[in-house]
Amino acid sequence: MKTKNIFKKVLLVLALLPILAIANEGAHLDKAPIDASNKESLQRGARTFVNYCLNCHSANYMRYNRLLEIGLTEQQIKDNLLFAGDKVGDQMKVAMSKADAKKWFGVAPPDLSVEVRARGADWVYTYLRGFYRDNTSSTGWGNCVFDPVNCKVSMPHVLYELQGEQKINHETHELTLESPGSLTVSEYDALIGDLTNYLTFMSEPAKQQRNHLGWFVLLFLGVLFVLTYKLKKAYWKDIH
Repeated sequence: MKTKNIFKKVLLVLALLPILAIANEGAHLDKAPIDASNKESLQRGARTFVNYCLNCHSANYMRYNRLLEIGLTEQQIKDNLLFAGDKVGDQMKVAMSKADAKKWFGVAPPDLSVEVRARGADWVYTYLRGFYRDNTSSTGWGNCVFDPVNCKVSMPHVLYELQGEQKINHETHELTLESPGSLTVSEYDALIGDLTNYLTFMSEPAKQQRNHLGWFVLLFLGVLFVLTYKLKKAYWKDIH
């Protein structure tokens, strides 16, 4: 029975490989500037997420009160990041239903509390900086991480006023800024870096705590090893 279940899982992975290949074919992923210890970056990313992403994307596995872990106070969360009616202990949900989202966008926007774990931080960072004008798309936008023929982008570029409009050379896959936005290229990259940093934190909020706990566990095991070795020598000293 166990062998049969493993075989089914292998078949499922093999079935998904063509889909993953389409999504990343020819895509060069830029390195995301992830730093879980940079609380200022995480706070800026949380602000961008609430102002621009939370209108359509939910984060059902994240609660507002977990923002206390990145240095915010409850009052700061209430004053700057909560919508009317939301409470600090609530999940980060959106009012838009999945049915309405599918009707308007063709597909329901994914839950962003798990997106980095599913795609990887580098993919998300490249995606959010990789939009370009595509008049053949229903949204008017394409993205450099997708094949423009086999995989159209369902999400419009909601940050285009900040980044501006880019065009792509389909032969070289290079993006060039055609119409500047309100931010410079470096400012926009920094904003997306902070947002990706926050999305990475949100996908696994307890990771930092586990990392810190891990060092204490290793220290304990090291001390235990020394004591065990000394105890072993004491027991076997008459034999050796």
